[in-house]
Amino acid sequence: MLRSLFIYLSKAAWARKLVTQWKFAWRAASRFVAGEKLEDAIRVIQELNQKGINATLDHLGEHTTSAEDANRATQDILEALDAIQKTGVRANVSIKLTQIGMALGDEVCFQNLRRILEYARERDNFIRIDMEDSACVDQTLRLFFRMRKECDCSNVGIVIQSYLYSSAEDIKAILADGGRVRL
Repeated sequence: MLRSLFIYLSKAAWARKLVTQWKFAWRAASRFVAGEKLEDAIRVIQELNQKGINATLDHLGEHTTSAEDANRATQDILEALDAIQKTGVRANVSIKLTQIGMALGDEVCFQNLRRILEYARERDNFIRIDMEDSACVDQTLRLFFRMRKECDCSNVGIVIQSYLYSSAEDIKAILADGGRVRL
């Protein structure tokens, strides 16, 4: 039940506004959110790297409902990859497929994902696809496998949520395909 509440809050614009504008809420969230701008995140990653810690950069936002928003999110991810390369920080990028158009259909999402993966490959970087709620599992896995097959992308991995009944079989299939998993 608590998990459902957190998922709801992560999708609510009013909650994001509340957290970023109230100092006490921001102090609590800032442990997990590096900042509102890419430059903030890069600065925090540099601090982590100095302590010997690698990082994963995640552009917040998900469940886009228009091609324009999905394309903007894709562009933001490409800019993050550029910033990582330009600054030389030790970081990769994690993405949510609902952010880059999954709700608009497999083809929109596939094209944006392909663009991101090819861009990351050119910059010798790695993309991890986050697993979202259970309603997205099948489509996420389908797009992951399709991308690996059609684009020969070895610079992509996937997150599997351990509490789902299908997780053990999903992991076996991913590993059999040579994929990389974060549980």
